Order: sequence, then C-alpha cells, then structure tokens
Amino acid sequence: MTASVLTVDDLRERAGSAALFLDYDGVLAPIVDDPSAARPGPGALAALSELTSRFGLVAIVSGRPLSFLSQHLPDNLVVSGLYGLERLTADEHWQHPQAGVWRETIHDIAGRAETRGPAGMTVEHKGASLTLHYRAAPAIGAEVARCAAELAASSGLVMRDAKMSVELHPPIEVDKGSTLLEMVEDHNPVAMVGDDLGDVAAFRALDELAAAGRDVLRIVVRNDETPAELVDRADLLLNDPAEVVELLVSLAE
Repeated sequence: MTASVLTVDDLRERAGSAALFLDYDGVLAPIVDDPSAARPGPGALAALSELTSRFGLVAIVSGRPLSFLSQHLPDNLVVSGLYGLERLTADEHWQHPQAGVWRETIHDIAGRAETRGPAGMTVEHKGASLTLHYRAAPAIGAEVARCAAELAASSGLVMRDAKMSVELHPPIEVDKGSTLLEMVEDHNPVAMVGDDLGDVAAFRALDELAAAGRDVLRIVVRNDETPAELVDRADLLLNDPAEVVELLVSLAE
C-alpha cells in the first residue's frame, strides 16, 4: 500500500478519522526566557477546543510535565508529558510504570544542580525528569553541558539536548516517536506539528506510519533554533506560533 502526503485541505476533509499531534513550546506557545511563563498564543486554546469535536484525536506531546501542561491547556485534550512518561486523558492520569522509581534520584540531582551549576543556569524540576536552562545566559552553554554530563554520569540519568537547555531523563526507552505510535491507534490520516530536536523522533514515527500505508503530514514551525533535520523532513513550514493558530483555525472551519 502506498501512502500519500496530505495537504491541509485533505486533513480538514478527513478530520473525523484523523489524529493531530502538537508540541507545546515553540508551537502553541512562543519561546520565552522564563519557561514557567510560556503560554499558548491568542486564539490557540479556542481553536484546539473546537478541533477536539471534529478530529478523531487531538493530542499534545511535550517534554513538559503534566503538572504544568494541565494548567494551560483545555480539559478535553489528550496530553502526554515528559515525552510520554505520563499521560492525561478524559478517563485516566497514567504514568509509565518505571518512572516513579526515578523521582527521588531526580529530586536529589535537581538539588545538586541548583547548588553546583554555573551562575545563570536555571533548573526546571519536572518530577520524573529535569531541564537545565541557559537561555538567559547563552555564554554558559558549554558549562551547562559539562554540568549535565557530570550529573548524568553520577546518577544514571540520560542527557538530551534541547533548545538552549540540556535535559536529564531516566534511562527509559520512551520518546515522542514511541508515544505517538502508542497513541495513534487506527487513526488515519496523521499529522504532527513540531519545532525541536525532540520532535525528530515523532517525525520518524510518521515515516513508519507512511511506510505502512497511512497518510501523514509533517508540519514544522521554523525559527533560528529549529534543527535542520526537522526542517528537511517538513511537508509544510510555518514561521511562528501565530501561524500555527491560523492553521488550527483553518482546520476548524
């Protein structure tokens, strides 16, 4: 079976059977210096709520924890946090069975990062993972990477590069790609909107779905920090979260 690349019109016309996945930061919410201040742009939440009644599935797949995402997104969305270590649906609040045993380690490592990290680095404690940010002090990027490597080596956590930050995760084989494949079920077509390194895995998952005969649409929000690998995979390029809102509104028409 040969799959085809969708257009936005195709996706709209087949919305009832379609799955739409979106990242949060850089897609729904503009990138900001203070991660705790990231909020979806004007019109985004209303458009998402409208789409949940039209699409087979609308899901947010983010590196953020559910404790943050659930405060800033509509209740009727499916939300996957920490790249898939936790998930919130209308029926349940699920956590990966291996994630809980790492929370004490994460707590200890977050404390060490706060006391031993370079000046200007901020620590985002996510419960089952943590992120070391240096957006407010770009010059310390190399120091933050060294700090993260030391913390990972001493704890068994795994480093992941992100935008102006380094993430430390439990060594659990979960990413946005495995999460998308687990959630997509029999929905067809399938679209994903991403902008960061973590979304590359989701686009690879779309490649798997396409090889199996499903129709897919890879949408990238492009900015100065978007990795070339992601841009090269894009079927549709957008310039900022405001254009994502325009897309969501057009899909709801």
